[in-house]
Amino acid sequence: MSRKPYVREISSEWIFRHPRYVRYLVREFSCLFIGGYALVMVVGLMRLSQGPAAWQGFLQALQSPASIAFHVVALAFSLYHSVTWFNLTPKALPVQLGEEFLPDGVIAGAHYAGWVALSVALFWMAGVF
Repeated sequence: MSRKPYVREISSEWIFRHPRYVRYLVREFSCLFIGGYALVMVVGLMRLSQGPAAWQGFLQALQSPASIAFHVVALAFSLYHSVTWFNLTPKALPVQLGEEFLPDGVIAGAHYAGWVALSVALFWMAGVF
C-alpha cells in the first residue's frame, strides 16, 4: 500500500470542454471590450474639451475601419453581456410576493421591456424615430 497521495492530472484546456464554462469565460472576456469602449468615450470627452480641431480629429479616427470593427465587436459583446445578465437576474434578485416567488420569466421580461423602452426613448431623443 502506497502513502503517496493521488494527484489527478488536469490539462490546461479543461475549461473549454464544458459549454457552461465557455459561456462564463466569454462573458468575463466581454468586459475588456466594454471597458475599452468606455475608454474611447473618455478620450472623446477629452478631445471635445480641447476644442473643435481635436474633436474633428477624434471623429475622423472613429471613421477608420479598425475603429468601426472595434465598435461592432464591442456592441456584440455588450449585447451578449446584457442578455446573460438579464437571464441571470431572477437568480440574483428573486422577488417574493407573500409566500410565492415571481416566475423567472416575469423578472427577466421586465428587464427586457425596460431595455426596449429606454432604447426607444434614446432613439427618439436622437431623432432616429
